[in-house]
This record gives sequence, C-alpha cells and structure tokens, in this order.
Amino acid sequence: MSHTIKNFFYSIKKYIVTHRYTIYLAVPFLLMDIITRIFGYKIGYFPTFYPAPNIFTLVWIFLFLGVVTCLRGIGSKIAYWTLFSLSFILFLTNAIYYSFTSFYFSFNLMLMAGEGSSYIWDTIIHANPLIYVLAILIVIIAVVVFKKAPEKKVFRPKRLGVIFLIFIVLHLLAPLCLGFANSNLKWSSFRNPRNIYNSYSDSNKSMRVSGLYEYSFRNFYITFLKPKENINSEDKDFLDKIYTTEDTKQPDEYTGIFKDKNVIFLQLEGMDNWLLTKKTTPNLYGLMQNSINFKDHYSIYTGGGSTFNSEFAVNTGFTTPVSYTENVYTLNTNTFDYTMAKLFKKEGYAVNAFHMNTSGFYSRGINYKAWGYDNYFGLQDIAKYDTLDYELDRELILNKTFYDNMFKQNKKFVDYIITYTPHTPFTTTKEVGQLVAEMKYGKDNIPDLSEEETAKLMVGETDYMVGLLIQALKDNNLYDNTVIVAYSDHYLYTINDKTVLDKNKNTLGNLINHTPFFIWSSDMQPKNINKVTMQMNILPTVLNLFGIDYNSNYYLGTNALAKNYKGIAFFSDYSWYDGNVYVDNDKILNKGKLSRKKRDETSELVHNIIRKNDLTLKYDYFKTLKN
Repeated sequence: MSHTIKNFFYSIKKYIVTHRYTIYLAVPFLLMDIITRIFGYKIGYFPTFYPAPNIFTLVWIFLFLGVVTCLRGIGSKIAYWTLFSLSFILFLTNAIYYSFTSFYFSFNLMLMAGEGSSYIWDTIIHANPLIYVLAILIVIIAVVVFKKAPEKKVFRPKRLGVIFLIFIVLHLLAPLCLGFANSNLKWSSFRNPRNIYNSYSDSNKSMRVSGLYEYSFRNFYITFLKPKENINSEDKDFLDKIYTTEDTKQPDEYTGIFKDKNVIFLQLEGMDNWLLTKKTTPNLYGLMQNSINFKDHYSIYTGGGSTFNSEFAVNTGFTTPVSYTENVYTLNTNTFDYTMAKLFKKEGYAVNAFHMNTSGFYSRGINYKAWGYDNYFGLQDIAKYDTLDYELDRELILNKTFYDNMFKQNKKFVDYIITYTPHTPFTTTKEVGQLVAEMKYGKDNIPDLSEEETAKLMVGETDYMVGLLIQALKDNNLYDNTVIVAYSDHYLYTINDKTVLDKNKNTLGNLINHTPFFIWSSDMQPKNINKVTMQMNILPTVLNLFGIDYNSNYYLGTNALAKNYKGIAFFSDYSWYDGNVYVDNDKILNKGKLSRKKRDETSELVHNIIRKNDLTLKYDYFKTLKN
C-alpha cells in the first residue's frame, strides 16, 4: 500500500518537474485573481483563503492553459497573450475601480451612457499606486514564464475537445463548494454564498465567493446575454397582494398646504451635511433654517450611477434593484404611470428638467420622457462652450433658454434642477475646481487648498446658483408662490481623502449615507423632523403636501409627515436604521437597544420592501396592473 502511495506521489512530482514551465504559465493568472480579491479585504465576507473562489479560478486557468498548450506556434502565442491581456484588463479595472469607489466593477456600469468616461483619467491617477507596482510585476512574470515555456509544435484538436469537456464538468461542479442555496427565502438569505453566486446582485460579495474570472464571466452573461424571465406564480401572488390592498393613508395637518403652488426640485450634487453651513453655503443654509427640515435623512446607494439612482427614486418612488443586476437608467421601457411628473401634469402643471449635461448622458432624454416630463433640457445640447464654464452651476440660471423655461411659464410648473459643480476632482489645479478658484482669487493668486477646502469652495458655486435662483423667483413674482424641495443625490463619496469624512460625519457602515433634505416655502413656519427618512419618502411626502391624490401602495416609501409614520432607512446589504438601532447582519452596530422580536420583524419588513421593489421592476408589474 505504502509503495503504491509512493509511486503516486512520485508520478505527480515527475509530471510537475517535466511540465513545470507550462505550469508556471498559470502564475500571472492566479496572482491577478488573488490580488484583486485581497484589495477587497475590508468587505469582511468570505475570506480570500477560502477554497471556493480559488477552485473557480483554478478551473478557469485550467481552460486557459489547455487552449494555449493545444495550439501550436503563433496560435499558441496569440492565445496566451490574448487571454493574458483580457485578464489583465479585468484585473486593473476591478482593482482601480475598487480603489476609487470601494465597489468592484460590474459590466452594467458600461450602460451608464457617458458617466464614468468623464472621470476615467482622474480615477486612474488617484488609484492606489500599489496596483501599478503589482501590475508591472505581473507583466514581468508573464513575459518571463512565457519565454521559459517550451514552444508548442503540435496542434491537438482532440485534446482541446477533452479539455473543454472537462472544463464544463468542473464548472458545473464548482458551485457545490459554496454549499446549497437557501430556498426558504428569509430576510437574511442574501448572505448565503450560493444565493449570492446565483443572483450576482452584490458585486463585492460576488467577487469574494467566485473569484475574478468566474465573477466576470457570470456578470457579463447576466448583464448582456441572460434572457428576460417571465413572472412565476409565487412572485405574482406576492405582488398582487401588495397592489390590491386597500390604501390606508389618511389626511393630516400638512395635506394640501402647498396646493396649486409651483415647485422646484433642487437635486444637490454631493451636498453633504457638513458642507451645508452658514459660512460655506449661506443661501442654502438660510432656506434650510426656514423649512421643514428632515434632519435624519439618507440617500441610499444600491447600484451604479448614484446620482441617477436618486433621480429615479424621487421621480418613481423606487430604487435600483438590489437582488439582481440592473441599472435604473436601463428601465426606461418599464411602465411608470404614477411618477411625480405624471401626477403633477394631471393637476395642470408644466414639468421640465434641467441639467448641465446632454440628453444622452444617463439616457436622461429617454428616461425623463418615460416618466412624463414635458422636456429635459441639457445645457450642452442648447449652448456651445469653449471652456469648462458649462460645469458651473450658475449657468443653469444664467443661460437664457433655461431661464425662460424655468421662470417665464404661463401656468403652474414643476422645475427639476440637477446641480453639478461639486464633483471630483477636488483640486484647484485643474478642471472646474481651478475655474472656481480663479473666479474667487484671480488667476495668479490661487492658494494651495486641501481637498476639504476645495470641496467647500466648489459647493459655494452651487450656493451662488441658489442665490441666483431665489433672485429670479423674486424678479418674476414667483417667490411667494413657489416651494423648493432640496435634497442631496449622495454623500460626498467622490472625495479621495476619506479622513475628511471620518472627521465630519458618522461613517459607521451605511450611516455614512446621511444627507440633507428640506422643503422650503416663504410662508411656512420652520419645523425639524427627527424621524428617519430616505429618498423613497420624498415623492409621497411631496404629493401629500400638494394635496395630490395617490395610492400609497404604489411606492416603497410613505408620507414622512403622517402621524403614524415611524421612519426607517434600508440599504443594499439589507442593513437598516430606524433612528435608534443600526442593524447589519443581524447585529446592532451602534449603542441602541431593540428586542429580538422587533429586530426580526423589522428585518423581515426590509426584506419584503426590497422584494417588492425588485419584483415590480423586474416584471414591469405596473404594466400588468394597467392591463
């Protein structure tokens, strides 16, 4: 017996020695996968050394090397360097993107219609420099091991077929390393590794459970190739029960107080709470101090394109799908009969949107039309700029076409204004940061400002625009008859120096998403609302204030001013916050206390809300409801 074992290990050793240079070819591929996952060590889920992702990676490397070794001559060389180049691009893209955003790259980000391409260079130069050191090392290793490997002189088609067959079998068996899916859909089932593998809804966890190559393959398939699913009976019953339930909302002291007034939605790019001060943003601060101020508000981030995700939430009452991979700017073919624009238009309002970028950016022209807007006005579609002046928020008011369409209308109106200036990079040496600094200090007197100071300078430009907006309302006799709904699209996550956030806000988990939200009118008494709110609360709250009839079952959030409103914010990892406790992975992470029963009930509620969101969008349920 012992002799047989010795012979077995001797045979393995002999094979390794004989084919060592071919085996060495696997090293750069293996390094790219491991390094990519190591960069995400803060994710805290499914450690890098666990067998499952490494097994997936070895299965793919087996295929790569099988193809390379079965071809001969130039074909073998082309195959190797093609596979290496594709893998290298995936490695760099994921490592750099994670370094910048704390999320791994997903192919659905390629559907962002312009977003991202504007910041590619800035992302590259601000990425962790260790990435480039390791990248150079990997390239060197790849060149060395390929030169050492013996040249393939024989084409082996039969062996190639066998390798593909073995790969298919191994690929089918590999998911078993993750265990079995939790078919009993409890609120915490999204943490099951096999569930994560099956859905590929969370880019970070998906990378952790399956490795670079399997993650990329699966994500590409789900994004571009997977056929659309038909609704099953279980999902249909779940949605039918929700949407046929009697609407239980009740009028309150705020119902209709703004009836027939004009309304301006002011979506503030990157306007974090610590930036909204009397000194930094006096115009916005003055509005906030004389408003209904929702002091515990959260801009949830559930997918690529956080800016547009906020637009989607405010306009439709829904958010980016959580349990499957989809970007909301691709949902323009869905039926949305209960959007903000469509409900206000039924009341005789003109509804228009304004932004500095083109109608093609985020496919806004198509999306805003689908939501019922009369027009989407993109500054770059209307005016020609030889400089970066179009990135200054003041241009949204100073442009004559924009000005006339905002303020010189012959009926009640909704203006949806999206600001832009406080955007990466936060430096006074280039782009809009330099432009704003030159305007304040003069070209030859620009001080060396930190990222924090530059961010304050840039939000000052947004505040200047708000001052112009207020003056325009006064000049056109609209000041006393216009409501301003102001909120931030997201916290200032684009700042590179994260110590700034640590210093200025609560960065515990998803509580970092705390942002401003207030509603102003010249004739109202200021009031602070301390209950938790989120982006999906904005639409039903505004509809109630304007006395516009709506079915509360048709949205995720509810009217935050209702007497029975309790308040909750949930996030893409199913964590939640109710103003008392922040619960993540069934653990209370702050100092709050809550009974086990109540914790389970709230977690189940969050699960059902997310399920409602995802299934409604996935199956275009409002089309079914309409029919």
